[in-house]
Amino acid sequence: MALEEKKINWNELIETASREKGIEKSVFVDAMKEAILKAAKKVFGEEREFEVAYNEETGEVELYQYMTVVEKVKDPLREISLEQARMIDEDPQIGDELGIQIFYLEQDKEKAREQDERFGDILKIKTARNAFGRIAAQVVKQVVLQKIGEAERLMVYREFKDRVGEIVTGLARRFDRGNIIVDLGKAEAVLPLREQCPRESYRSGDRIQALIKEVSKEAKGHQIILSRADSRFVVKLFEKEVPEIYEGIVKIVSIAREPGERTKIAVSSSDSDVDPVGACVGMKGSRVQAVVQELKGEKIDIIPYSTDLAKYVCAAVAPAVVQRVLIDEKNHQIELIVPDDQLSLAIGRRGQNVKLASKLVGWAIEVHSESYIAEQKKRLAEVLSQIEGLDPSTMEYLFKLGYHSPDNILNADEEDIAAVPGLNLALAQAIQQKAYELKVKMREEEEASQEVKSGEA
Repeated sequence: MALEEKKINWNELIETASREKGIEKSVFVDAMKEAILKAAKKVFGEEREFEVAYNEETGEVELYQYMTVVEKVKDPLREISLEQARMIDEDPQIGDELGIQIFYLEQDKEKAREQDERFGDILKIKTARNAFGRIAAQVVKQVVLQKIGEAERLMVYREFKDRVGEIVTGLARRFDRGNIIVDLGKAEAVLPLREQCPRESYRSGDRIQALIKEVSKEAKGHQIILSRADSRFVVKLFEKEVPEIYEGIVKIVSIAREPGERTKIAVSSSDSDVDPVGACVGMKGSRVQAVVQELKGEKIDIIPYSTDLAKYVCAAVAPAVVQRVLIDEKNHQIELIVPDDQLSLAIGRRGQNVKLASKLVGWAIEVHSESYIAEQKKRLAEVLSQIEGLDPSTMEYLFKLGYHSPDNILNADEEDIAAVPGLNLALAQAIQQKAYELKVKMREEEEASQEVKSGEA
């Protein structure tokens, strides 16, 4: 929006800006008044007392300087003598505040000349006033554009602030250091690099569906932050595809996601006749496939939620088969024992499967093979057999309860171990001491093995 330096039609400017931007006229009026006042202070001096007013009839911002009528002038920038005041007002009184209009626009050049001829340079601004019109136009332009920007940001904020967590669709317009600028129609949003899924790529004009993650009121850049990596994006996609979720019959209880790789969701149903997993999968997998397609091939595991923690965690690590589940409620840990041929499947590539299962369940999960547990039990049995008074059958029962490794024993309270049939507090303390000694030995062996490997490398 260009502003002419010599002649500014304020009414036309306001009408055009209001129509184009949908912004209240008062915003622009206040902006221009602020601009003129700021420019006047800058050009004529901060010490002077100015007021501005918008003239609805002429469409001009009028500038006035106020002077106090005094008998003897001590501050020529703020005071005027009674004799000079009589040149301007018919009956001035000592102490009156006299407002003198400063004509600065090109169309008011003749009025300014007449004022100078009649009163002389009574305000001592004649020289500076010649340049004021041009400076005022420049300042107005800056302030008005600033107000337009502020108003537009406020409009965007009001439009989208209650839509955080919704999915929107837009077009990729520009790219900035890996970030994608998305045109949403009424506003532009940004899909930051950190909120994009790995291996996804876009070109200008491509359709992008994403979650509104954040809407900022004060941001000077893009106010709307989008995300395709957020777990809520997957939840909202399922809401679109699965009517039972949207209606509240089926609920996504928990979700764990590694964007672009794999997502696990646990679902439950409030209706016994509705299978939550089947509802999410859909006929011939149509519903889940629609979500997978939008996520560019990301794998999705849908499991039934259960209040039975052991059953729940077994489903969470699927497709691996679990032989035994040991739950340590005190430390919020779960140990899973799986057949040797299921270990890599349970852990997953780069530990992905067990990591997502742990996040889904909300407990720390460790997975061990049967052969590893057997080795742990063998070494533990060797050191525990040295304890006088510890019966072999009691030791075997101790193992069945889950105390089959040094860590299991050391993480338990000695009172819990002492409560095992055939044991007492003294034996429990002895067992923990032997477990500690074995753990230290095993750590030293591991460190020595690492040094050997480093030397070979």
